[in-house]
Amino acid sequence: MQDIAWHRTVGRLIDQLDKPVFWPALLGVLADYVAFDSWVVLLFYPDRPPTVLAEQAMADGGVDTLFQDYLQGLYRLDPFYVASLEYRHAGLLRLDEVAPDRFPFTDYYQRYFRLNIVEDEVQFNLPGEDGSTLCLSLGAGQRFSPEQMAILSLLQPWVLALMRQRLHFEQLAASKPAVAAPQAAPVGLEGQGLTLRENEVAQLMLGGHSSKAIAQRLQISVETVRVHKKHLYSKLGINSQSELFSVFLRASRA
Repeated sequence: MQDIAWHRTVGRLIDQLDKPVFWPALLGVLADYVAFDSWVVLLFYPDRPPTVLAEQAMADGGVDTLFQDYLQGLYRLDPFYVASLEYRHAGLLRLDEVAPDRFPFTDYYQRYFRLNIVEDEVQFNLPGEDGSTLCLSLGAGQRFSPEQMAILSLLQPWVLALMRQRLHFEQLAASKPAVAAPQAAPVGLEGQGLTLRENEVAQLMLGGHSSKAIAQRLQISVETVRVHKKHLYSKLGINSQSELFSVFLRASRA
């Protein structure tokens, strides 16, 4: 990291901060030090779907339909999205640090995450003053090794500093006059006849929280969680968490 090539690389990235090639250039530098299989740069918001600032192009040039499902509503089950709202953490986060106790057993994991991310994910997170969080996500088909995590930790101050400076230009671009976009319709289980608490329980279930973990987060008893689960299943006419995920996915796509 102390050789002249590194300093030249950082110099080029600084020079590209206001250019469209910045994100691919930054990811190209990271790929020189750590292997990963996918990447995306997002702005998370507490009250609307994420904005995609840059993403890895698909090999065939087509549209990633799984990622479209994510943007339409599945993002609400993303442990990194939930963490961006709850902890406002600036720095490097790994999936293991934010995922609920039963995350690998959820339909979200089996039907989206495992297919799209495959095995492991890390994110460089930078909270904004407006409540948003700028996220640079790296996905891999295998777990990041301790050596790779050490390198990413070493690069973290540089990456976050560059992200912070780049955010200024993203905000400038977003502030340019444009045709107003229609307001996004509610996604998830809103409008399904559930109470606010039933909706909270359903979303936590889908996100991978056990009944005990849900009880702790909502400060209610495990038995109360089970009652809410029984009621929401009855209202939706379903019998399993897999069916609940299907209802959530259909509502998000509507």
